[in-house]
Amino acid sequence: MRIAVCPGSFDPITVGHLDLVERSAAIFDRVILCVMVNGEKRPMFSLEERLALARAAAAHLPNVEAAACNGLLAEFAGERGACALVKGVRGGADFDWEMQLARINRDLCPSLDTILLPAQPEHTHISSTMVREMLRYHQALDRYIPAGALPVLDRIRQGKV
Repeated sequence: MRIAVCPGSFDPITVGHLDLVERSAAIFDRVILCVMVNGEKRPMFSLEERLALARAAAAHLPNVEAAACNGLLAEFAGERGACALVKGVRGGADFDWEMQLARINRDLCPSLDTILLPAQPEHTHISSTMVREMLRYHQALDRYIPAGALPVLDRIRQGKV
């Protein structure tokens, strides 16, 4: 069974993230949508909220599951038998950064490959940072957040998650 991990902080998950997960699900037998804890970032959403959003966004994909990682990504992937990490790149800066991470992850887990998928043109301007800013100003998010995650986001905003 070919298993891939799609990692990210997903604060919150966007339609661009989901597009990468859907494309990965078409290639791999199983995909783990890995919600990462990044000590360098101060997330808007808790880990539990980000997991709930990720699960709701990917609920229509039977071979995708969401899980949290609070440690090294390479160890997480190795423990789950993953053969690949799938990452999205929107441009040259993303590519340069992801290449560095790919080398480190390969050093830590030699059997782990990194696959870089270019973002679809209609998603290159979408980032979690931009979505968080739109949230602060109460803007419509239906073009930026996956449809399955919107009801969960509404419950989070109402304090019900």
